[in-house]
Amino acid sequence: MLELYHNDMSSCAQKVRLTLAEKDLEWTSHHMNLRRGDTRTDEYLKLNPNGVVPTLIADGEVIIESTVIQEYLDDTFLETPLKPKDSVARARMRLWTKQLDEGVHAALGSLSNGTAFRYQTMAGRSEEELKEHINRIPDPARRERTMDLTLNGVDSSYFAPAAMRFVKLFSDMEVVLQSNTWLAGDEYTLADIAFTPYVTRFDHLQYLGILDNLPRLSDWYERIKARPNYQTGINDWLNEKYLLLMAEKGKESWPRVKEIISGS
Repeated sequence: MLELYHNDMSSCAQKVRLTLAEKDLEWTSHHMNLRRGDTRTDEYLKLNPNGVVPTLIADGEVIIESTVIQEYLDDTFLETPLKPKDSVARARMRLWTKQLDEGVHAALGSLSNGTAFRYQTMAGRSEEELKEHINRIPDPARRERTMDLTLNGVDSSYFAPAAMRFVKLFSDMEVVLQSNTWLAGDEYTLADIAFTPYVTRFDHLQYLGILDNLPRLSDWYERIKARPNYQTGINDWLNEKYLLLMAEKGKESWPRVKEIISGS
């Protein structure tokens, strides 16, 4: 039996749902409201001390970290394998997914918070309540980053470096896709699933202009969106309030983002 603690718009939760959908696995949903602080309760922190989603419960065993969960699912449920058979291609796949935990995910959080989610975090909270809410984030680096982005938005010291990290990432993806159908080779793998939510977030933030000169990555994204697991893992869970907020604030911020990524 699989149980997933997740959030509708969380990029990490999205990639686990995409994996579950691609493998056609049944699971029980525990949806967490991140703005309410559901992941920072004592009860949830016993499951996941990092205070984040997703958390998978598999036959009573707790598994955390989305990349680890993806690999667990692929190792346990062998039908529809999502790792290449070839060891070199598997290594390429892991080099892609490794990047997410080495700065890419934090960069996405910086862009999302600095552009849009800061408004949700601040809404209805006094200055003291805001500090109390953010100070409940267990990781000190993430706590500091969230505070700066919430207070300063696109002018945060974290925002421009995050945007430039994606300029490099998307350029690297474009180069690989010149000779490969998918990120790790000719097979759709966990690497493609893992990066799907990141390009999707740029779409939701109205920042897809960053792909204007990247035709192969743009084609990859169109093929990704046409896959059945995209509907089940992402579209079926879209939160209209989040989408409207991201679209509104993203359109406002895009001129500044365009200046940053063009080196202005």
